[in-house]
Amino acid sequence: MNRLIAIVLLFSLSLPGISQREPDKVYMPKINGIKFFQRGNQMSYPVINLGAIGGLELHFDDLDARIKNYSYTWQLCDADWNVLDLNALDYIEGFTQNRITQYRVSGIAKVKYIHYQVMLPEQNCQIRKSGNYLLKVFLNGDTSKLAFTKRLLVVDNKVTVAVKIQQPYNSSVTNTDHKVQFSLDNSKLNILNPQQQLKVVVLQNFRWDNAIKGMQPLFMRGNNYEYNGERDFLFPAGKEFRWLDMRSFRYQSEHIQEINRNNTPEDVYVRGDIQRSHERWLAVQDYDGFFSIDCTDANNPWWQGDYGTVHFHFIPSGNKPYPGQDVYIVGQMTNYDLNDLTKLHFNGETGEYEISLLLKQGYYNYTYVTKDARNKYAKAETALTDGDYWETENLYTILVYYRSLGNRYDELVSAVTVNSRTYQQQ
Repeated sequence: MNRLIAIVLLFSLSLPGISQREPDKVYMPKINGIKFFQRGNQMSYPVINLGAIGGLELHFDDLDARIKNYSYTWQLCDADWNVLDLNALDYIEGFTQNRITQYRVSGIAKVKYIHYQVMLPEQNCQIRKSGNYLLKVFLNGDTSKLAFTKRLLVVDNKVTVAVKIQQPYNSSVTNTDHKVQFSLDNSKLNILNPQQQLKVVVLQNFRWDNAIKGMQPLFMRGNNYEYNGERDFLFPAGKEFRWLDMRSFRYQSEHIQEINRNNTPEDVYVRGDIQRSHERWLAVQDYDGFFSIDCTDANNPWWQGDYGTVHFHFIPSGNKPYPGQDVYIVGQMTNYDLNDLTKLHFNGETGEYEISLLLKQGYYNYTYVTKDARNKYAKAETALTDGDYWETENLYTILVYYRSLGNRYDELVSAVTVNSRTYQQQ
């Protein structure tokens, strides 16, 4: 248990300086195992239609293992996730704060915790406007004692979007990138100044760190706007995600080399992940970076699943570090954050990059990225670690925001997700 405390302490030391208004952040070090998804589908993003009740599930664990008084609230943001200075009663119908009353003490797990869960939105705390929302979970009815935040998209469908995912014509990226082009039918909106009233954001696999926004339509024909500029909405395609099956500590899955059960949490050693940038693309089914909480040795993974200290190893070509580059492990399990908690450290003796994460039993998608160590604004890249191949299957989401004249907030009037391989909407 001392090792668990050490991991938690390391996490807490990284927190100062983070704004409490930042989305998808954990502020209390003993909070873990957070999942927020469409009801019944862990491999989904929290997107609901305006007026929906109970369409989302929220789960999280408190490793302090003492029952506490957690509550939640919603906070409306603009299209860029800036918190709006509006009274909560302008966009919440009912109570602006609600207690989370459903919890369970962990059962057969070696690592003790309290599991909390709630179906959202609740009848007595409904969302009245579409847009971007922060779900804020806090302690003892005090919003300054923030436990964590999660993003939520509330859609009021007023715009029809037609999407195509294409191989770019530009020879420099034709084999590495996906090009997203689409058209909007905004006949239900009163648009006088599209440059100011309309904003479009495109996401790859529901990531926000490489979202593309700020683009203007190439053509406007009446109520139809076309976004198909040759250099607009280009995404490096990456490669299919790596995976880790950690649903059992009794049996080792294909990618687990060893499990040490003598410690609490148990040590899980993942087989070394090699650099894949020079390997051919293979059609391997993945879950586009998502993960699920699950275990095969218990009836209910939410309060019976255990935790493990998972040791990842990334082996670069020639066992040499990447000059001037930092290496990170990313996926939904890390919120695609590039920080000290997700940064790998190069071991000169083994010639490998290493990192250890505290994870709950489940099935995980992840990958490795590099970032220019000299530029804090540089984006994560997969070119060195995995390579980029246009054949890769990814999800692309088009978000359309509209601000009517005189309004102080951005309505989310469309949210369409398309599979790059099948073109099927998710």
